[in-house]
Formats: sequence, C-alpha cells, structure tokens
Amino acid sequence: MERIPISTQGFDMIKAELEELKKERPLVIKAIAEAREEGDLKENAGYHAARERQGFLEGRINLLQSRMPYFNVVDLDNLEPDEIIGFGATVVLEDMDTGDTKKYTLLGPDEADYSRNGSISVLSPVGQALLGKEEGDDIAVDSPRGRIEYEIMSVEYLGTKF
Repeated sequence: MERIPISTQGFDMIKAELEELKKERPLVIKAIAEAREEGDLKENAGYHAARERQGFLEGRINLLQSRMPYFNVVDLDNLEPDEIIGFGATVVLEDMDTGDTKKYTLLGPDEADYSRNGSISVLSPVGQALLGKEEGDDIAVDSPRGRIEYEIMSVEYLGTKF
C-alpha cells in the first residue's frame, strides 16, 4: 500500500477517534450480554442493535488500525510556500463556463471534508488534476454533470489557518 498523506491535525483526529471507539467496546459487549439475558434473541431489538453497533465498531477500528502505519504525517504549518500545488495548498478555482469560484484546501483522504472545512482529498479527481499545477494554469475534471474546466486563480499555503 502507498503512503497516505495526512496533516498533523488530521492524524490527531484519527487517533482520538480510535481511542473513543476502543473505549466504547466494553460498553457494547455489556449491552449484548444484558440483551441476551432478556431471553429470545430472535425478536430482541436491543440485542440486534448492540450487535450491529459492535460490527460497526470492530470494522472501523480495524480500518483505522490498518491505515495508521501508512500515514505520512505532514505539519501544515511547516510547509514551505510554493507556487506549485501540492498537499496542504489552498486553491481558488474559477469555472471557465459559469465564472463561479471555489476554494479548496488539499488534504488527505481520511481528513478531507468540504462541508466542514472546505477541504478535498488530494486523491479526488479535482485534487489529482490540481497536483503539480500553478496559478494561471487550466485544468479539466470529469464530473457527473460533464467535463468542467477551471482556471487556477490563486495558490496559497496557509498552514492550519485555511
């Protein structure tokens, strides 16, 4: 597996989530045991809900633990400003057809969340199209609504202030 880029802050979030999930394990096991004591498991909603939660917990814990060794942790505040777009860059794009602008910060796939902090994954189609480009370049991205062409209006490395 390739190295997975992630910011220091994103790595800390993943570690905290993993610890919380591990703390929840004994509570779910206890809920399963208590539901078993109620009798007939076939129609026991509490039992089925606890088993479903246990399945989710174990799956998420396994996923996070399997990815941890592959994380390449990058401190966004120590990135050197560069004109070339890479991990941690904040980019303003203009849709060449509509004139609409969008602002994205390129982060790792495990931390990117456009609705929360305006970030997208460097592995997303837009992220991949941006890597290695610079201000003034044009990119084209295939999307569900068709091919979208953007002009890169600005590139900044804002660190954790994005």
